[in-house]
Amino acid sequence: MADPDPLANIPAAVAHPHRAVRLPLIWIIPLIAAVIGGSIAVRALLDQGPRISISFQTADGLEAGKTKIRYRNVEVGEIRTIALAPDHHSVIVRADLVKDAEPLLVSDTRFWVVRPRIAVGGVSGLGTLLSGSYVGMDIGHATRSSHAFRGLETPPVVAGDLPGREYVLHGDTIGSVAVDSPVYFRHVQVGEVTRSQLDTDGRGVTVGVFVQSPYDRFVTADTRFWHASGLDVAFGSDGVRIETESLATLLIGGVAFETPTDATEMTPAPAGRSFRLAGDRGVAMKSPNEHPVPYVMYFKSSLRGLSVGSRVDLNGIDVGEVTSITVEYDSTQVAYRYPVEINVYPERIRARYRAGAIAPDVAKTGVYQFVEHLIEHGFRGQLRTANLLTGQQYVALDFFPQAPRVTSDPGKTPMEVPTVSGGIDELTGALTSIAAKVNALPLQKIGTHTDETLMALQRTLDSTNLLVQRLQADVAPELANTVAEARRTLGEADSALSAQGPLQLNLQQTLRQLTRAAEALRSLADSLDRHPEALLRGKPKDGS
Repeated sequence: MADPDPLANIPAAVAHPHRAVRLPLIWIIPLIAAVIGGSIAVRALLDQGPRISISFQTADGLEAGKTKIRYRNVEVGEIRTIALAPDHHSVIVRADLVKDAEPLLVSDTRFWVVRPRIAVGGVSGLGTLLSGSYVGMDIGHATRSSHAFRGLETPPVVAGDLPGREYVLHGDTIGSVAVDSPVYFRHVQVGEVTRSQLDTDGRGVTVGVFVQSPYDRFVTADTRFWHASGLDVAFGSDGVRIETESLATLLIGGVAFETPTDATEMTPAPAGRSFRLAGDRGVAMKSPNEHPVPYVMYFKSSLRGLSVGSRVDLNGIDVGEVTSITVEYDSTQVAYRYPVEINVYPERIRARYRAGAIAPDVAKTGVYQFVEHLIEHGFRGQLRTANLLTGQQYVALDFFPQAPRVTSDPGKTPMEVPTVSGGIDELTGALTSIAAKVNALPLQKIGTHTDETLMALQRTLDSTNLLVQRLQADVAPELANTVAEARRTLGEADSALSAQGPLQLNLQQTLRQLTRAAEALRSLADSLDRHPEALLRGKPKDGS
C-alpha cells in the first residue's frame, strides 16, 4: 500500500486581511521634540563658524570655555580647549568663531592676549582687572585665508587698518628707543616705534617705525632719521648745546625725522623703505649722497682738543670732518709726525655758490689739481680753538698769502695740504719773542743807571728843601710887611672913594658946575637962534 501524501494532512492556509497598527497618542510629543531638536541641530551646524588654532608661549590668563576673542571690542569667538604643543615649548589654543568672522581669517591676522601691561607708551589693559583677560584680534591685509596662527606675546603697536606707512631704520645702536617710543616731526608726535632688534651679524640694529597719515607724506627719499632719546648735550665751537624733542623723550626716548630744505625729491617714500638711523640731528643732516675727498695734514703743534669727528671749517662754513689722528715715525728727520686725515665734501661748497656766479670747473682739472692751484696761492690748514672752556679744536682752511711757498703732489692719495701755526701757537710764539727781547735788554746796566738817577733826584729834593727853608726864614717876614702896607694903601683908597670923602664931594661940585655951564650954553644957543644978528650988533637992549 502506497504511503499517503505527507502534505495531505496539512491544513490549507487561510488569508486574513492586514490589521493597521495604531500609534498611541503619547508618542506624538517625543516625535515633535525630535523633529525640533533635529532642526535646531541642523541650524546649529549651518550657523557654526570656523574653528581656529592659535599658538602662544604660555596660557597665562586663558581659560577654556570662558576666555573670549574680541575684535574692536566685539565678541567674535570663544576659546574651547587649551593643550600643550607636541614640542612642549608652547600651548595650542583652539577657539570657535562666529560664522561672520570667516572673512577676517587671513594669513597675517594677529592674535594676542590682552592683560594689564605697563610699557613705555603707558599703561594698557586696566579693564581686564575686573572682566578678566581676553584675546584681541586684528585683521591683516593678505588675501590667502588661514585657520592656524601664531599669537603675539605683546599687543601690536599699530592697528592693521590705521592709515599710514611703516619704514625700516638701520643704526649702530638702539640707544633709548624701545617699542612704543614716539616718532617726532618738528617736535610733533606723528608715529610710534613698532619693533627693534639686533642685526644677525651683530654690527647694528634694525628699528621699525610707523608714521601715521597724513604725516607720512613728509617722508621722502631724502628724509633723515636720528635718535631723539633723552637729553642731547654737546660741547661745540658755539658753546654748550642742549636739545630734546619733548619731556617724554627724557624718559622713554624716541626717533625724529626731517627733510632738508634743499632736497630735490619730494615724492612720499613707499612703505617698507630703509633709512639710516643717525645718532643725532647734526650727523643725520649731513648729506649721505656726498662724496668726500680725503686729505692729510701734518701739524707741528699739540693736537690736544682735536678728535675724530671735529669739524673742518672754510671761513665759517662746515665743509668736512676729521676722520683719523695717527702717529708715524719719520726716519729722515728722526722724529715722530702726527698725520691728521680729513674728509672734505665739495658739494657743501658748491651748494653755496651764488646764482650766476662763476664756479671753478673741477670736472676737467680734477679736485686735487684745483687744490694744488689754491695751495700755490697760500691755501693752508690751521688748528684753531673752538671753545676756550672745553679746549676743543677744529681744522680751519684759509688763505695765508704771506705763508712760505710749498709744493704738493696731487697724484698722491690722500693729498697733503700744508699747514701753518695759529691760535695758541701764535700767542705762544709772540710771548716767546717778547721774552727773548726782554732777556736781550741790558737790565743790569739799566738798573745801575736808574740807581744813579734816583740818587741825583734825591740830591735835588734835598736842595729844594733847603731853598724852601731859606725862603721861609728870609723872604717870609718881608713878604708879611709888604702885605701890611698893601692893606693900608687899600684902606686909604677906600676912604677916599667913599661917599663922604673929599674926592666924592669935589667930583659932585665939578658936576654941578658943568651942569650950569651946559645950561648957559643952551640959553646962548637959544638966544642966537632967535637973534642971529646979535653976533654983529651985540645983545639987544630990553624992549627994543
